[in-house]
Amino acid sequence: MPNATQSASAGQMPDADGQPNAPDASAGASARPAVAARVKIHARDVNVHYGDKHALKHVDLDVNEHDVTALIGPSGCGKSTFLRCMNRMNDVIDNCQVTGSITLDGTDVYDPSLDVVQLRARVGMVFQKPNPFPKSIYENVAYGPRIHGIARGKSELDEIVHRSLTRAGLLKEVSDRLNEPGTGLSGGQQQRLCIARAIAVNPEVILMDEPCSALDPIATAKIEELIDELRENYTIVIVTHSMQQAARVSQRTAFFHLGDLVEVGDTEQIFTNPKDNRTQGYITGRFG
Repeated sequence: MPNATQSASAGQMPDADGQPNAPDASAGASARPAVAARVKIHARDVNVHYGDKHALKHVDLDVNEHDVTALIGPSGCGKSTFLRCMNRMNDVIDNCQVTGSITLDGTDVYDPSLDVVQLRARVGMVFQKPNPFPKSIYENVAYGPRIHGIARGKSELDEIVHRSLTRAGLLKEVSDRLNEPGTGLSGGQQQRLCIARAIAVNPEVILMDEPCSALDPIATAKIEELIDELRENYTIVIVTHSMQQAARVSQRTAFFHLGDLVEVGDTEQIFTNPKDNRTQGYITGRFG
């Protein structure tokens, strides 16, 4: 895992033609022994329309359990749209129509009988800008377990809050001020608080929409290290504009362009030997 200095200087170096090289995927997230991947989320022929705009076109993508899957591509390419499809956050957008099939452990995410609240407990979300509730640090984390009836008493709720803050790498920094407002934390701490809030309801999947874009390099390095630790217990899908970040934290990468899923594969393969010229052009900085 890179330190803060490395994160700050992880820009693309120009090649002999004056073009930036692709980021070094070999320095990415720590490898694990090769085992047969289990598909957690299975998406087939997913299309999204915002009114007359066809934002996502016939996307087929599998998300493997306990992997970090990075979604990359230029702005407006459909990667955040696809992310929101997985826990039906697009339901709250007017004139948004989603077709195709997305299953979570074989369960149709868009089944009309599915409880969307329970789906979003299973598939948590961390947004681009940290958004702690205007409550204490403790209450930010306790909110989900309380409304979902997960904790059966104060002692059990205390345990959930402390465990979630520990997993988010935040407890040591805030243990003596749990009753202070979460909005009083630094930006990086607020984002880790939001991660603690997401994992407090025992999700299976965590969706992250550019979680480091508003953070400085030191806070970004902490979040990236946290992501690598969290994948031992969770399946993670992250949208990022930083190809270096994708190379560092993910095991699989999917490249979107103009609503199409151009290419998906192991992160090292995508960054060192892409199959599509559009992928090559994007990761070397020739467009996007």
